[in-house]
Amino acid sequence: MNNRTAKDHLDTVIRKARVHFYKPIQIAELLHRDRTEKDINLGDLETYRTPSRKWRDEISLRFIGRISTSSARYQDDLFNPNATPPTVLSQLGKINRDSNGAVEAYVYNALRNRLSQMSSGLSSVLQADRNSFALRNFIDSFTRDPGLSRSVDKIFEIVVYALFSTLLEVLDVKIGVRIDNINDTILSEFSDFTEKVLGLSEDTPELYQTAKVYRVGVTNAADKGLDMWANFGVAMQIKHISLTSEKANDIASEISADRIIIVCKECEKDVLVSVLKQFGSVSRIQSVITEDELDIWYEKALRGQSSELLGNKILQKLANEIKVEFPSTTSEFDDFFKERGYDRLSFGDF
Repeated sequence: MNNRTAKDHLDTVIRKARVHFYKPIQIAELLHRDRTEKDINLGDLETYRTPSRKWRDEISLRFIGRISTSSARYQDDLFNPNATPPTVLSQLGKINRDSNGAVEAYVYNALRNRLSQMSSGLSSVLQADRNSFALRNFIDSFTRDPGLSRSVDKIFEIVVYALFSTLLEVLDVKIGVRIDNINDTILSEFSDFTEKVLGLSEDTPELYQTAKVYRVGVTNAADKGLDMWANFGVAMQIKHISLTSEKANDIASEISADRIIIVCKECEKDVLVSVLKQFGSVSRIQSVITEDELDIWYEKALRGQSSELLGNKILQKLANEIKVEFPSTTSEFDDFFKERGYDRLSFGDF
């Protein structure tokens, strides 16, 4: 294993990383541990496979504000032959020790640049008003930038959430639960069930609440299942991809819900007809919404007849969700570089 090959492996992991940069950070921290503590053997995966997740999480919390929630198996993909297996890490470790941490500095400089890219890419929404914001331009700005393109699914999800939650709120949509079979014996015998599970009782046989949608949370590329759910019984899968019959079938099989809404980049009419026919009259796919439809709805919400009621609310929700999802703290990097001594190194190409 030579230096160039090892660096190529590292660059591949960096290039494929989403903005949260979990895998590159894990590499940097286990190299830092090897250099400073000297209590691991980079050639022996078992000396750092599990503990390196903790070292990574400490840095992730500092700069990203969150930690990886992916399965252990997905996290361990970092050590696969096409990523950074022990042979690669051993060579990177040698380079890193000989240069007093240049490989670590290289990774963290890439993270700083990625967060700066994200900050710049998000300025269009954080500084926009309802007259200037253009949904298509906003989404396209992520697909055009290689450093941001792997986060476009999350941006797409946030775009959907901001619109749906605002419309439900402004329309003041209510949903209800009602006991139709008022059986005094059953209600009396299972009063604790109806009260604790349904919030209902003999005196209160029906209950209404505000309709809402919820984002499931931070997920990763290998995670499957729903992205958003609604308290009125709908599960939502949101992916910035073109829908095919095969993908629709995969989605329906992954989500345990009777009503599924798919939001996607595009869906040809014949594919949509095929998908809906495939699931027949008991279709679990309630509807398919495309980016074109979202664009039309955003245009109406921002500049249509109800824009004064909807526009600012949508942009505020969009900005809030973005800040939570991508809490970049690039201002701390200077202090961090000085703490580690990276500021004294030349690490442009280590």
